[in-house]
Amino acid sequence: MTGGARPGEATLLEQRSPLRRSAASRSGPLRGGLLGGLLRTARPRQWVKNVLVVAAPAAAGELFSRHALTRLTLVFALFTACAAAVYLINDARDAEADRAHPTKRHRPVAAGQVPVPVAYAVGAALGVLAPALAAWLVSPAVAALLTAYLGMQLAYCVSLKHVLVIDLVVVTTGFLMRAVIGGLALGIPLSRWFLITTGFGALFMVSAKRYSEAVQLAGNAGATRALLTEYTTGYLRFVWQLAAGVAVLGYCLWALEEGGVPHTGVLPWRQLSMVAFILAILRYAVFADRGTAGEPEDVVLRDRALALIALAWAAMYALAVANW
Repeated sequence: MTGGARPGEATLLEQRSPLRRSAASRSGPLRGGLLGGLLRTARPRQWVKNVLVVAAPAAAGELFSRHALTRLTLVFALFTACAAAVYLINDARDAEADRAHPTKRHRPVAAGQVPVPVAYAVGAALGVLAPALAAWLVSPAVAALLTAYLGMQLAYCVSLKHVLVIDLVVVTTGFLMRAVIGGLALGIPLSRWFLITTGFGALFMVSAKRYSEAVQLAGNAGATRALLTEYTTGYLRFVWQLAAGVAVLGYCLWALEEGGVPHTGVLPWRQLSMVAFILAILRYAVFADRGTAGEPEDVVLRDRALALIALAWAAMYALAVANW
């Protein structure tokens, strides 16, 4: 017993050191120092959404040239910087409210790992530098879209997330901007079917997520997202069902439209890809109907069947673009 404190002494030390106990309880969320905290605040798991920047070039069959890959990598990084700027400013603005939340209190800004002024400063710097670099390295159109994205998302953080229906529109538009910016960067014309399918596909996932939140939180919805108390589950179900139907219709119309290009492939891959696309929507709708459709990337990654359907669709789509 010579190397440690006796039980009574340990209890006394704990009573005299409440700050030490508090710091120890927060040791998990505070790992990594300031830089680690800034990185966590930038939400690396959300960066997978920015892969949508390749959607338009992939649809046009212009994805694998060196010029396209270089430019799209740059656009991905710039869009990620803009999204990180929004997260930093949002967390700095909501720091006090987050400290009272059972989960959000572990966010680096709310936990004190990243000081509020630092979060504001880094967020503002990223928000200014990303569009400026886009104007210099890519094109003024890309810079304008990034600026519009920042303005819309910051308005969402301040007030629009409390406005019924508009909150769904803003989040959906954010996904659509990700899909559009790749086409702008490479000067690719965007078809009406691409915009309809992408926009309503995004609305389907966003409204399914809101529906799931409303179902899971039930009578306690206002504790996490106050606006959920103003939505009914019936209305949100109607929105995701409507959006799914329009997305499927838009995709099928695109697949059935030959566009004047003669078919020379082994099989009509573009038409066959409708099957995989519809199956993916139906499979995702299972989770939406159960109220378990959270973050879209989590739904896809945790469900092996949905991931396989998505891979099958991607293969068919690639074969259609290559006209193989």
